[in-house]
Amino acid sequence: MTEKPSNDDRLFEEAFDLVIRLQSDPANPVAGDLVKRWRARGPEYEAAWAEAAEIHGMAGKVLEDRRGAGPKEGISRRGFVLGGAGIAAALGAGALFGPGLVLRARADHITSTGEIRDIALSDGTKISLGPDSAMRSEISPAMRRVELLAGMAFFDVAASPDRPFQAVAGNLTATALRTAFDVSRDADRLALSVQRGSVEARMPDSPLAFGERLSAGDWLSLDGPGGALERGRRDPSQIASWREGVIVAERETVASLVARIARWQPGRVLIADPALGARQTSGVFDLANPIAAFEAVVQPHGGKVRQISRWLTVISPI
Repeated sequence: MTEKPSNDDRLFEEAFDLVIRLQSDPANPVAGDLVKRWRARGPEYEAAWAEAAEIHGMAGKVLEDRRGAGPKEGISRRGFVLGGAGIAAALGAGALFGPGLVLRARADHITSTGEIRDIALSDGTKISLGPDSAMRSEISPAMRRVELLAGMAFFDVAASPDRPFQAVAGNLTATALRTAFDVSRDADRLALSVQRGSVEARMPDSPLAFGERLSAGDWLSLDGPGGALERGRRDPSQIASWREGVIVAERETVASLVARIARWQPGRVLIADPALGARQTSGVFDLANPIAAFEAVVQPHGGKVRQISRWLTVISPI
């Protein structure tokens, strides 16, 4: 059974979200006022704020030290500390911050780090919602629609011939009748794979604009707006293998794979160098030890994993 986060953990999650928001747009009076009111709620809020701000600064110090060790190009300390929004986009908001304050307001279901939640919809569809993930659903006599707001989910769709089931992740829409499939969104990467039956994938302004039908064992992924569309096939038994504690990756960027593994790692995981994050990798990664999984992902590309504290892990070139 998944351990539920403590109140201290929850406060730290909120504080770190606010640190990033404020430092991404320091001149915004709304962000400043939000931080001020949040910190004034009590001493435990102020303590969480102080810890989050200190750890965020420590991450910049690691990068500063790395720059001093050699002439390698990389993101500057200022770019790292103040560029929280850019790093969030590179890693995926779900993995970097966990489902944040905005998602908590929008979602029907939301999970914490390492938590996999089984959800039964009123139409009989069964969903496994992955860690640090969020979704909302709309089931009515006329339609069946689920929006994956962050993270990953596996759908075992109940039969209902008059109501096709739609799963939406960003601009990607997967439409199915009676089937089982997996959808994920990590580091601006959208992925769809089919375990059973068939699914139509559609996305405007992309190679999927006119729709593409996937059958059991088919998978596809799209990296960012205008990014390359990857396709392939794998054993259907490997689809959504994260439910059994394993990730199977094929031609996936380091950034998206780290973002997915990070959903099992407490705290924040940051990739300091966008060039490292853009490298591609394949393999099978054990989620029982996320740090070892990170190392297996980045070491072939010259990357190093550093745990700054229990709250922060930084991945950078050696």
